[in-house]
Amino acid sequence: MSSTSLSMLGRVRVGIGFALAVILPPLLEWFMFTIGSDFLAVDVLVQLAGVIAVALVGGLWPALLAALFSTLVLNYFSTDPVGSLEITDPQNLLTLTIFIAVAVAVSLVVGLAARRSSEAAAATAEAATLGELARGVLAAEDTLQGYLAHVRTHFEVTVVALFDRKVPGGARPTRVASDQAAGAFENSAKTEKNELSLLAADTTEELPDGLVLALYGRTLNPREQRLLTAFGSQLTAMRQRQELIISTQANRRLSEGNLMRTAILRAVSHDLRTPLAGIKLAVSSLRHDAVQLPVDEQKELLETIEDYSDRLDALVNNLLDMSRLTGDAVTPHLRAVHWVDVLPGALAGVPPHRVRVEVPGNLPPVAADHGMLERVVANILENADKYAGGEDIVISGSVEGTIQAGTESVPAGELRIIDHGQGIGADDADTIFQPFQRADDAPAGAGVGLGLAVAKGFTEVMGGQLTAEATPGGGLTLRVRLPLATGASE
Repeated sequence: MSSTSLSMLGRVRVGIGFALAVILPPLLEWFMFTIGSDFLAVDVLVQLAGVIAVALVGGLWPALLAALFSTLVLNYFSTDPVGSLEITDPQNLLTLTIFIAVAVAVSLVVGLAARRSSEAAAATAEAATLGELARGVLAAEDTLQGYLAHVRTHFEVTVVALFDRKVPGGARPTRVASDQAAGAFENSAKTEKNELSLLAADTTEELPDGLVLALYGRTLNPREQRLLTAFGSQLTAMRQRQELIISTQANRRLSEGNLMRTAILRAVSHDLRTPLAGIKLAVSSLRHDAVQLPVDEQKELLETIEDYSDRLDALVNNLLDMSRLTGDAVTPHLRAVHWVDVLPGALAGVPPHRVRVEVPGNLPPVAADHGMLERVVANILENADKYAGGEDIVISGSVEGTIQAGTESVPAGELRIIDHGQGIGADDADTIFQPFQRADDAPAGAGVGLGLAVAKGFTEVMGGQLTAEATPGGGLTLRVRLPLATGASE
């Protein structure tokens, strides 16, 4: 018997077919004897129906056995002389000859049809699997470990391992997926990495870059081996995609680092040198022994030193904070914070007469890091102070809408900083949050354009949103939205 028949129909189904081929012919003959049939033609048709039934169940080889056995049963029980395999009537001989020819032909046709049907079903399943693989490549859903577990489940093997031939000392498994319980998977995988051998694998698939996909537990048939090749191709595409993502992230970090270095050089060349020069000039004037300055001038020089020192401090802090944000080195300590609690510290760098606070004192707290939120509001206020002209800056707050927290939406609190300066165009609403962006009409000493970028970065790290929109009548409104505190430990 060919292995193809077994692989397509299954051993159980073929075994049932052989059992029917032995049992069905005498059973049908006994049935015809019980009802009193005397016509050989009727017996032949009944036996032919039995052969077709065996062919449908077990395929070609059980049907051929049924055809031969049915011929012997008909010869022994239905042709003269009954009880003997001898045939005396030429017509009976012709009938039996035609029967066995038709039975064999029907067996071939029905068996071939059953095989084609099984092949079509297997091809459909294979196409569905390949479609799922293609979808997985496009959607980039699988991790490498999860993908190996998917291979193990699909092919019903006990262990799947990915070997690297380039590892010094011979091939070593880099990833393992086994049939161990999920809780013990990590420890079992580590043990198996030391015990698995590429030579002991039942089926292997060679991949580019010296990698080998190895399956343990059973040997795959040719059709499954072809499907394993498709799995291997997707695994290669997945690794290439992961390497591309890593390379893209590295390039992005390099680009951001270069941008940061360029900005620092620009800051050193202008934004740092200008206040440093002012501080040095003021200090030199105060220390000049030959000239005794009046008290008012001394006070003015000291104020200049203080102002330039504050400007330098803000600039350095923004540069350091932006560096931490781009390096993912910021960890917020969230707790319940009221908006009004962060305003005194945030307003320290803005002239008091410029700001009008209209935040209700009974607003519920938001989940935030107090220091980060104070810095966010301070940076926004300093930016508004630079560009608002002579108009007042208004701070208002409310419970406003929802915000996405993980997989669900939660109520949010909102703080609005409103100015009535020149404002921005609709196309510039997002660009103002990019690092090192400054308006064309930025006043002297306005910094390197990091204030709003740091504010947005801190807001998003805390799980919030910072958006900009035009103020009706002219100006800019910045909205800080954060999830309301739940009362539980954040």
